[in-house]
Amino acid sequence: MRWDRGGTRPFVIGGSATPAVKALLITNVVVFLFQILSQNLAQVRIERIFGLVPYDVVHHLFLWQLATYMFLHGGFWHVAFNMLALWMFGTELEGLWGTRKFLRFYFITGIGAGIMSTLVTPNNYTVTIGASGAIYGLLAAYGLLFPDRIILLYFVLPIRAKYLVLILGLITFWSSISATGGGVAHVAHLGGMIFGWLYLRGPRWPRWGNPVGNAYQRWKRKRLRKKFQVYYSKTRGEDEEERR
Repeated sequence: MRWDRGGTRPFVIGGSATPAVKALLITNVVVFLFQILSQNLAQVRIERIFGLVPYDVVHHLFLWQLATYMFLHGGFWHVAFNMLALWMFGTELEGLWGTRKFLRFYFITGIGAGIMSTLVTPNNYTVTIGASGAIYGLLAAYGLLFPDRIILLYFVLPIRAKYLVLILGLITFWSSISATGGGVAHVAHLGGMIFGWLYLRGPRWPRWGNPVGNAYQRWKRKRLRKKFQVYYSKTRGEDEEERR
């Protein structure tokens, strides 16, 4: 639950799930159920293949793990809290940005969190799973875009979004450098927040833009100019023949 800027009218955070949020919720739940079935029935743990293992990414080029680890979870409460946060904060962000930008941001922060974990511990065999990196990116975005929104922390303590994000960032940073936290991937959490901040507030290079898209557009313009020049030369030649 949250309050508006005046703090006088409480209303439920999140609302009806938007298309991308709904798709992500369904996908994560389905994958979690598949994890349980594969482990209990087939005695197969898919986390070792599709979870994020920095050593495998660096030395065996298992690059797909940078994306697939986001859809695996370690238990009911792990997936439940991540999906609750996705619904609470992602719904409003998708409503503000639109589905395409929201999905781009979600995967940039999630994959960025995986990249940061891999760079920090390239020889680590520990498996990291969960959407927490992307969720922390959403938290960072919410704190930047709606800094004065008041959120009920644990449904009890009211706190402004900007302070909640700052506190979570400091805790995550301290946990990552002190190597504590009981197995929680704090480096991934911090990576999600950093990539989210860079995406929204980082430097812009308008001349660079999308290098692939820009190259394609330049090729199209060059091709059109050549076609126009051929057509113009042909038309001009026909006009000169008619004058003769």
